[in-house]
Amino acid sequence: MDKRTFRQATELSGELADRWFDCVIAALNEFGISTSAQQAAFFAQIRHESGGFRQLVESFNYKPSALAIFSRIPASERETLGRQKSEPEVPVARQQKIANLAYGGRYGNGSPASGDGWRYRGRGLKQITFRDNYAACGKALGTDLIAQPDLLATDDTLAARSAGWFWKTKGCNEPADRGDFAGTTRIINGPAMEGHERRVAFWNTAKLALHLA
Repeated sequence: MDKRTFRQATELSGELADRWFDCVIAALNEFGISTSAQQAAFFAQIRHESGGFRQLVESFNYKPSALAIFSRIPASERETLGRQKSEPEVPVARQQKIANLAYGGRYGNGSPASGDGWRYRGRGLKQITFRDNYAACGKALGTDLIAQPDLLATDDTLAARSAGWFWKTKGCNEPADRGDFAGTTRIINGPAMEGHERRVAFWNTAKLALHLA
């Protein structure tokens, strides 16, 4: 795949295509994301997860009503934790509390008081989340991501490799080759299927660029 095709499939600016092309293609090769169907689905999903290859750290800048997506945040606390009308964004201290409540006590994370929810929030092109996933990903990539989780947000090569690692280890190639794009969304996002329509739009763009549509 050349950079022109990559740019068409992802609709990136020239600057972003220059930044990501080599890293992403290397990740495709390393993790066996080789067919056009696999690549189209991969591009669409990581494009959505990373906000167009621009956001490598998960934001918790939510309106109070939007915090309902996190079942572990009590309804009684959403109004005070979420973004207020007078605020351009939720202050970091409250974002930390949101993350710790939402992700605490799951998949290797300690309790909300441990700070693990914030420490192991989503990072990288796929938004790797939770201590257990950071540990497994770090082991596969030969990097101590438990001690240095921010590497997934500051090292573009690791950001791309972590997405490739997740895709391969979670078995996303198989539904992609079947044309079951919804199946890849379920693997990545669970039953919530957050943003699926937008993901599908990105998939259609990628398929067209890769001559699948």
